[in-house]
Amino acid sequence: MNTQPRPLAAEIARRPAVAAGQPPADLEGLVERLETSLSDLGQSLRLRDPEAIEAHAQNLHQALERALQGFQRAARLGGLPPALRHRLMRASGQVAAQRESMVRATVALDRAMDALMPRDVPSLYGSRGWNGASGGGGSGGQLLG
Repeated sequence: MNTQPRPLAAEIARRPAVAAGQPPADLEGLVERLETSLSDLGQSLRLRDPEAIEAHAQNLHQALERALQGFQRAARLGGLPPALRHRLMRASGQVAAQRESMVRATVALDRAMDALMPRDVPSLYGSRGWNGASGGGGSGGQLLG
C-alpha cells in the first residue's frame, strides 16, 4: 500500500469542481493564508534570512495542512469552486518551485563544502613528518624523524 502523501496539485486535480459561485468564506481564508505564507517564505528566501525562512516554512506547513483539510471537507460536500481550485493549483506550483530552489541551493552548498574541505585527500604529512607520497619525479624520500 502506498503511504506517501499525494502532492497538493494531484489531490486538487482529482477532486470534482463545482459550478462557479460564492466560495465559502472559510475556504477563501484558507487560500489567502496559504498565499500569504508562500509569499512570506519566498521573500525570506530572497533575503537569505535563516530565522525568517524557518519561521515562514513552519507557517507554510501549517497553512498547507489546514488548506488540505478544508478543501477535502469541501470536496466531500460537493466539490471545489473553479476559482479556488485554480488558486490552489497556482499555490502548489509555487511550493514546487520553492522546493526545487532549495534543492539547487543545497547541492550548490554541498559542492562548495566539498571544494573547501575535501574528504578523500591523502595526508602528505603524518604525526612524524613527511610520509614520502611523492607525485613527481623526485627521489620519493621519507622524512619521518
